[in-house]
Amino acid sequence: MQYGYARVSAADQNLGRQIEEFLKFGIEKQNIFSDKKSGKNFDRKEYTRLLKRLRAGDLLVIKSIDRLGRNYEAIIDEWKKITSHIGADILVLDMPLLDTRDKADNLVGKFISDIVLQLLSFVAENERQNIRARQAEGIALAKQRGISFGRPKKKYTAMFVEVTELYNEKKIVLSDALDLLDVKQSTFYYHLHKLHKDF
Repeated sequence: MQYGYARVSAADQNLGRQIEEFLKFGIEKQNIFSDKKSGKNFDRKEYTRLLKRLRAGDLLVIKSIDRLGRNYEAIIDEWKKITSHIGADILVLDMPLLDTRDKADNLVGKFISDIVLQLLSFVAENERQNIRARQAEGIALAKQRGISFGRPKKKYTAMFVEVTELYNEKKIVLSDALDLLDVKQSTFYYHLHKLHKDF
């Protein structure tokens, strides 16, 4: 039996091109599994379903090695699980050297396939780390330019600041502060603490 596995990282990305390649290859639509989830690990619903269906002698087709995953060690482990433990074959359409069907009895071919797999898995993992590093650099540069991230700080009115100062200096009592600002006690204390923490 032939199966296809497609993956994109985000819900707004399109699986269409990968699925179209599988259909052209001759894989039946009901045998195509797909996930819209990060490739950092293999905790994916459809991928798990696919593994339960795979049997010895089956063929798993993927478009490119990074569609299987992006974690170097995990890709190698999954490859071994599928080819050695389950006994199924794998074909990577974008890299014909990664085709275990022709290499089961061919030691040189298997050796080349293993090297290519390790190299491509390393490249996929390295790219993932580079993306994280570029994101961190971008955030650091943005912070240096004064761009802030997260929820913007609440801006307090001059009236609120003045009332809290009077309250802190014990020039007015709590009930007066609450009346002046028309807020509940819990709200007043929350913003009082937050205001003076930010200063």
